[in-house]
Amino acid sequence: MKIIITGSGKVGFTLAEQLVRESHDVTIVDLKEAALRRAADMLDIMAVQGNGVSANVLREAGADSADLVVATTNSDEVNMVCSLVAKNLGAKYTIARIRNPEYNSTLAELRKDLKIDMVINPERATALEISRLLRFPSAANIESFCRGRVELIGFRLLEEDFLVNRPLHALSDQVKQLSLLFCAVERPGGEVVIPNGSFVPQAGDKLYLIGRPSSLDQFFRLLGRYAQKVHHVFILGGGKISVYLARILEKMGMKLKIVELDEAQCRLISEKFPKSMVIHGDGSDQELLESERFSASDAFVALTDRDEDNLILSLYAMQKGVQKVVTKSNRQNYAGIAQTIGLDSVISPKLITAAQILQVVRGMQNSQGSVMNTLYRIADGSAEAMEFTASANTRHLGVPLKDLQLRKGILIAVLARGGDIIIPEGSSSIREGDSVI
Repeated sequence: MKIIITGSGKVGFTLAEQLVRESHDVTIVDLKEAALRRAADMLDIMAVQGNGVSANVLREAGADSADLVVATTNSDEVNMVCSLVAKNLGAKYTIARIRNPEYNSTLAELRKDLKIDMVINPERATALEISRLLRFPSAANIESFCRGRVELIGFRLLEEDFLVNRPLHALSDQVKQLSLLFCAVERPGGEVVIPNGSFVPQAGDKLYLIGRPSSLDQFFRLLGRYAQKVHHVFILGGGKISVYLARILEKMGMKLKIVELDEAQCRLISEKFPKSMVIHGDGSDQELLESERFSASDAFVALTDRDEDNLILSLYAMQKGVQKVVTKSNRQNYAGIAQTIGLDSVISPKLITAAQILQVVRGMQNSQGSVMNTLYRIADGSAEAMEFTASANTRHLGVPLKDLQLRKGILIAVLARGGDIIIPEGSSSIREGDSVI
């Protein structure tokens, strides 16, 4: 597919990197020569210097024949106008990054008036992911399928867990009756395995488990890892993610303390969320954290603009015994370091955004009549969890799964059929209308 990306920042570069890996024809448009040179040298793509709202610049980039134009500059307004100009030039599909909470209430009108096919908001998507983690503190990460009826949870195995050193087929009937599936394992060295019944989990493995939320809840109770509900959350940083997150968590009945260095932003947050306590101060100041009794909180969420501060302060919170710690880090190498030292819930807004767009690209590419609904990168991008809807044109309908010639490392994990959630066996088959994970 021919894809144009305006803006070569964190999101634009990460997206281009993933699209090039999937052999798409990618062109990046940016005003900054240094950013374009870096992208062109590292990714071997076309680069056009100029303003993304200029018809001439977009025409030079090939917007008139583009399958997709993605506007990811730092300005919401530039992204909106870029989408409109690209659509008028003949681009088939446009995606605009719109981050300002002020635009939230009028998004439907903006999309219609400015011919935007899809709006992405990294900060809101990140806030939603954090809220899921706080709802289920035992998990290192949670992904949702079938409109929330199925969840995929990643968690780290401890030495004392009954799963350790036992093949999966030897698990007790109590576990087997829960209709769950172990669908992926990330080993400490970074190796990712799609397990079968003979797989033997080890302490330190990160297991990915899929099933109904209620079944997952029961499993963690059996494992002795069931954590009490989060009531008090301590948030470092008062940026856009924190604003979206505070709105979600207040509706969930949680009590919040938000620390922000900028006084004007503190006042703004305080006016929007009168039920929350907003503290003007430096979140990296140990005395401030201790005086505000941060270690008494059920959860600690580090959302400052500096990945380094987020990681160090999250590690400090973990050492102080905070039950649930969530860390924002956009740098992939930092995420690996964080997980090595025990910080499992590390989230990256740029990767969340890139995955959303990649889902659209694959859906547009699909020529077999199946529609991709959801796509998640798991195990640091080494594996993917994908949901699609089987249509009348999908091949191999009604064929038992044991007779399908699937590539090694591919697992049909769940079939959602009407109100039923099916963990499939070899004799199961895909039917028209099924949601397949």
